[in-house]
Amino acid sequence: MATAVRISEKLVNEAKKFSRVDHRSITGQIEHWAKIGKCAEENPDLTYGLIKEILMGLEELEQGERSEYKFG
Repeated sequence: MATAVRISEKLVNEAKKFSRVDHRSITGQIEHWAKIGKCAEENPDLTYGLIKEILMGLEELEQGERSEYKFG
């Protein structure tokens, strides 16, 4: 369910720039930043790169991309 939220024009303008580079909508870019920020707050010892890899892995699982891990 979508909810309208007021955010600063500065944030919207920053999101416009990044959304073009990452091929997301402005809303999608802000949601992406929110997910990263939430994860970073919950896991302060994780790097940005690791957080991004974790989120990518979760998305792959949701899309049904699974494979058995083989040790050694």
